[in-house]
Amino acid sequence: MTAPKLSITDSDLTTASDAIVVGTLQGPDGLALIPAAAPVDTAFDGALLEVLGALGATGKTEEVVTVPTMGRLETPIVLAVGLGKPGADGQVSEEQVRKASGAAARALVGKKRAVTTLSSVHLAAAVEGTLLGGYTFKEYKSDKGEGPVAKLDLVPPAEGVKRAHNATLKAATAIAEAVTATRDLINTPPNDLYPASFAERAVALATAEGVDTEVLDEKALRKQGFGGILGVGGGSTRQPRLVRLSYKGPKATKKVALVGKGITFDTGGISIKPAGGMDEMTSDMSGAAAVVATVVLAAKLKYPLDITAWVPMAENMPSGAAYRPGDVLKMYGGKTVEVLNTDAEGRLILSDAITRACEDNPDYLVDVATLTGAQVVALGKRTSGVMGTDELRDRVAELGRAVGEQAWAMPLPEELRGDLDSRLADLANVTGHRWGGMLSAGLFLKEFVAEGVQWAHIDIAGPAYHTGGAHGYTTKGGTGVPVRTLAALLADIAAQPAE
Repeated sequence: MTAPKLSITDSDLTTASDAIVVGTLQGPDGLALIPAAAPVDTAFDGALLEVLGALGATGKTEEVVTVPTMGRLETPIVLAVGLGKPGADGQVSEEQVRKASGAAARALVGKKRAVTTLSSVHLAAAVEGTLLGGYTFKEYKSDKGEGPVAKLDLVPPAEGVKRAHNATLKAATAIAEAVTATRDLINTPPNDLYPASFAERAVALATAEGVDTEVLDEKALRKQGFGGILGVGGGSTRQPRLVRLSYKGPKATKKVALVGKGITFDTGGISIKPAGGMDEMTSDMSGAAAVVATVVLAAKLKYPLDITAWVPMAENMPSGAAYRPGDVLKMYGGKTVEVLNTDAEGRLILSDAITRACEDNPDYLVDVATLTGAQVVALGKRTSGVMGTDELRDRVAELGRAVGEQAWAMPLPEELRGDLDSRLADLANVTGHRWGGMLSAGLFLKEFVAEGVQWAHIDIAGPAYHTGGAHGYTTKGGTGVPVRTLAALLADIAAQPAE
């Protein structure tokens, strides 16, 4: 997808463009305009609200109403986009601006140039909403159709100077590009994205930003004893990989490890899934995609951190070479796991990677995975479950909510741990019941996290992939969750003084 060219504008809103975007509100006294829309209202002799009211505008979230200017401006149309109700403090949130900007981006498809005033409320949110809301994936379409608006001028907030606004634009653009890179990987079909090709793409993205890389193939994995990754990937003709991405920023004092689940397609293996919806299992590598994009983003923004990502990649297929229910796998590091269900494969490849990541003695470890259907049952399709050590778990969940990627802290009840005991091995990969499945998976992973490491596990089974129509800045297919949460966490860690 060709992204719009975004720039801060100092020009008058009355200059020529294809469209002007203004924000509307459900104010306490009815429909209202954001202050930056005043010049447009003046061109309508102060009657823009009256015109909008006649056209049925209410200001509700993501509402888009088109108003012809009828020669009052050099611009032919005004797009009035709803922001919804202000908060209790009378302010509009960043998330409201993101959603409105996403709706506006879809309404601007095919335009050559437009101007938006939504950026005057929250500049970074407008940038992210525009780039994400206008995203499409047409790589495999013969007819590519019209693209997003080619150029968008952003009216900056009244506070601050242009230099600061340009810095905000640069950072927000980089974050949005990391999300779209994640979406591109998720949306690539599994006949083209499999362990070896995924590893190649990850290396290409990383080396372009100067990130060090290493790829372990099946021979290296066998030599080093990565039994979980080899067990899951053994049933496919496309053998597994483990990718290491390493970035050390300027004056780095803290070490962060990232781990992402990279199942490029999940049939469930011998414990095969039902046919209905199995095509969505092309997204079972969303955690890996998010982690790869986040390391690249960290390098691009030069975060002062030492970041290493371990990204296990495998295809879970049934065949004569596939691992079976009843098998016992020897994991990296020596622990043994009895496989009771081959569809609980993500935790097996993650455990190998987590154990290896802990050998580097990180201060923080975050793993991201489309891990359990139980996450969707518990929290729905838009809210991630966050587990781990209390402090980091709560920090990640709070930052996720702050950036608009809904996340909720979940417990790891000790009474569930005994249900993972195995008659043959150190532990089993599933319990014998369906209660608290998301939490049991978290408890399984906890067994492989080294003592003293602050750890968070983010289950994105629902939020990673959107099957419905576009809403806000979320489009159909891969969503890129939780790249913005990870970016916020890294920035937060970097901002804390060294201990």
